[in-house]
Amino acid sequence: MPGRVNNNGDELYPGGSRGGSRLHNNSSNADVYCPPKKRARISSPFIIGDLEHEEDYKSSIEILPDECLFEIFRRVECGKERSLCASVSKRWLMLVSSICKDEIESVVETNSSGVSGEDFEGDGFLTRRLEGKKATDVRLAAIAVGTGCRGGLGNLSIRGSNSERGVTDHGISAIARGCPSLRSLSLWNVPSVGDKGLCEIAKGCHMLEKLDLCHSQITNKALNAIAEGCPDLTTLNIESCSMIGNEGLQAIAKSCPKLQSISIRDCPLVGDHGVASLLSLASNLTRVKLQHLNITDFSLAVIGHYGKAITNLVLSRLPNVNERGFWVMGVAQGLQNLVSLTITSCLGVTDASMEAIGKGCPNLKQMYLRRCCFVSDSGLVAFAKAAGSLENLQLEECNRVTQYGIIGALSNFKTKLKSLTLVKCVGVTDIDVEVSMFSPCESLQSITIQNCPGLGSASLAMIGKLCPQLQHVDLTGLNHITDAGLLPLLENCEAGLVNVNLKGCSNLTDNIVSALARLHGGTLKVLNLDGCCYVTDASLVAIADNCLLLDDLDVSKSAITDAGIAVLSDAKQLNLRVLSLSGCPYVSNKSVPFLMKLGQTLLGLNIKNSNAIGYNAIRFLVGKLWRCDILV
Repeated sequence: MPGRVNNNGDELYPGGSRGGSRLHNNSSNADVYCPPKKRARISSPFIIGDLEHEEDYKSSIEILPDECLFEIFRRVECGKERSLCASVSKRWLMLVSSICKDEIESVVETNSSGVSGEDFEGDGFLTRRLEGKKATDVRLAAIAVGTGCRGGLGNLSIRGSNSERGVTDHGISAIARGCPSLRSLSLWNVPSVGDKGLCEIAKGCHMLEKLDLCHSQITNKALNAIAEGCPDLTTLNIESCSMIGNEGLQAIAKSCPKLQSISIRDCPLVGDHGVASLLSLASNLTRVKLQHLNITDFSLAVIGHYGKAITNLVLSRLPNVNERGFWVMGVAQGLQNLVSLTITSCLGVTDASMEAIGKGCPNLKQMYLRRCCFVSDSGLVAFAKAAGSLENLQLEECNRVTQYGIIGALSNFKTKLKSLTLVKCVGVTDIDVEVSMFSPCESLQSITIQNCPGLGSASLAMIGKLCPQLQHVDLTGLNHITDAGLLPLLENCEAGLVNVNLKGCSNLTDNIVSALARLHGGTLKVLNLDGCCYVTDASLVAIADNCLLLDDLDVSKSAITDAGIAVLSDAKQLNLRVLSLSGCPYVSNKSVPFLMKLGQTLLGLNIKNSNAIGYNAIRFLVGKLWRCDILV
């Protein structure tokens, strides 16, 4: 057979070994040159006089029309043999891929063991992912033919397509005919695939459980077909599909009773009727994500009333939803099982609605609030009083929240809250307040404060007193805090710090690192000092002497030298697994022996932009530390 099959056995390429010249010897006196072509399936004498017509010469099987070849191929019962047939040429590949499973005729008698000659299709455990130029109809046809006899295709993901020979309805139709076991289909940025391809999927892939569409030309017609043909659908993700509207969502809600997760983003034709149908009819929905839609307060009222099974809810960029919508969603008392709530860029979230949400979601454990500019201190404190089960609170760019709101919330959470995150909250600034007026939050174990320019040393000291059980501290980007401001927080952490991230805290010095190692060396496992330019070898000496459990250390862009690396390598109790020295100008080739010694336990080493380490030294390290992942 002149074609070939790749190692996976599912991508077939036309044209095998056809290169080189061939001589046909018809007599002892004549050697005739023939251009490369497929070997003839007939044996007849070669006539010298017909050389001028050689270009028109075809084997007998190539003369057969497609209809005859189709009938032949559908009688080839063995899947491997059909794959071999498909490898002969593109024409044969497309013909074989056009055969549905139920069109294959059984022409092999049952053998003595009672096993038919047809290959076992399988339950669809194979996964294929195509991106960019690799995404073509020919490759999809090859996948459809090749996976059928190897367990069946279960997951197919296509991201983009070839600009000249991209994926079209023909390729998707080949998958629909050849892969009835398909359970997950993802189509991103495939503009040439329309309703026809998805309708074929609905006809041939009745086991489909997950459908993911992004920047697609699919319309309601295709969703109606999916709803009718794929009743086992559990997950539907639709993003930037400008032609999908309420009708398609209503069909999904009526015909897919197993639907558990729905995500709709940037679909201008989707409105209240579509969302209301989903929430009122799909009673098993547990995950709902609605982003950048033209829905109103009515949709949120429906969520609040019918969302009894919802555990995860994401609401983002809903400009037409007002305060009343969020307030009704809370007071409707339907979100009893809600565990995680994320609200982003919604102007309707106010102090009143925050309190209603806290009261209406008694089992809420995670609350993420981003860019909600009308939430102030009073709303945050009222929410903290009502949300008695909350364990994780994240505020990002909520600029009306101040230090009073944070302290008040911490005092009211008391025994449940475990993690607090503040990101880019410019309203949180240092204030002069008596901490003894507030109850401590004994349950808080993790605090993250990133890029909050107003939060300084006084605030850190206050947090340390209010949260004595902290184990994880992340102060990324607080470049104005000093040793004196951070020390009270370290001194008040009674439980012992495990993970400390001081990345970008450029004013910290060896003094605070030494204090950290002395106070928490027995529990500290992860320490990030990236960008702490005043940290020198003295800090590494303190770490080597006191940190017994440290396994991840980042001192990138600091002032450490080869001597500091030597100290780390001599610390017998230290078993570092990850070490980052990126951008350290004083670490040179002299550190190579010490890095080799540390390499006995290292799994990751970052020496990127450490220009004093030469090329030959890097090659030596890469060759010797074969267990370690080295970033250069």
